[in-house]
Amino acid sequence: MHPKRPLLQNPVKPIEVDAGKTIHELLADMGQTAFQGKNLGKALSVWSEMLKERTVIFLGLAGAMVPAGLRKIIVYLIQHRLIDCLVSTGANLFHDTHETLGRFHFQGTHLADDVKLQKKGIDRIYDVFADEVEFIKTDNFVSDWAKSMTWESPITTREFFQRLGDYLDKHKQDDGILSSAAASGVPVYCPAISDSCIGISLAHNRSNEWPSPLIDVIQDVLETAHMVSGDFKTGVIYLGGGTPKNFIQQTEVTATIIKRGTPGHEYAIQITADAPHWGGLSGCTLEEAQSWGKISPTARKVSLFSDTTIAFPILVNGLAGIIKAQKLRRAEIPRFKFGETVDITWDH
Repeated sequence: MHPKRPLLQNPVKPIEVDAGKTIHELLADMGQTAFQGKNLGKALSVWSEMLKERTVIFLGLAGAMVPAGLRKIIVYLIQHRLIDCLVSTGANLFHDTHETLGRFHFQGTHLADDVKLQKKGIDRIYDVFADEVEFIKTDNFVSDWAKSMTWESPITTREFFQRLGDYLDKHKQDDGILSSAAASGVPVYCPAISDSCIGISLAHNRSNEWPSPLIDVIQDVLETAHMVSGDFKTGVIYLGGGTPKNFIQQTEVTATIIKRGTPGHEYAIQITADAPHWGGLSGCTLEEAQSWGKISPTARKVSLFSDTTIAFPILVNGLAGIIKAQKLRRAEIPRFKFGETVDITWDH
């Protein structure tokens, strides 16, 4: 055989325009092209494979994705059990609480005069505006709720957000991430809870000697290590990087340290706009993670270099399209029981 032949087996196939084409059909076509379009198509393929196996699927949610309009996409994934565990920044969970209560983020412009915005009580997240008065109402909602609770200390962030989600479910104006997670049995972890308005609300309570929980983030580490230890595979989906990404990555390392060695995450999708050559975690490749044993040497993986607000809605709508067409159903869904360890049972 000519030495070039093995490398020249799959021609790039130009995309045909078809007004009746579904999103998942378009993504399948894109998977036969190149560059980030190909990676977007591959991401759908990897996620679909996760669902066909006995897999615990983690989603890492960084950035300001809720203010950018992605809340209902995350809600859909939780309610349909297309993910099994969410690890998020505290900011996203605060913004989720804000919207669940019927409040809004507003379309704005990054060209605004920020000094004038500050005088008017308007906060800016790039081209998103928020009413500072309304934010304070959400701060007070969290603070007042925490004051009304009896806290057994310490508790994990999972327990904290389960309770907040239960409370939001009774007061919601719309389905939210936390309310849906609490109702669906999807654990939510927030390793940097102090780095958010939720952390500020709890600090406000403590400074006034009002009830607030003592949160044990180390138990979060142990719980998630147990969640990746067993006779099943694990998959990860990273939206951006930061603390959520590393927290999920390190589950494999922690599992090894506590004598529950695992092969590394066996499915991985990363959507990031950051570059790896700066050395930061948000841009680091999945291959780099293999050097730590965080990603399996044989993992099905794809890094998609794109703005999450562009790529993720397309990806999830493609996944929903395959499910609606009955070309895909989840093989087994994990259910978690938390105690000294984490017991996992599987629903068919």
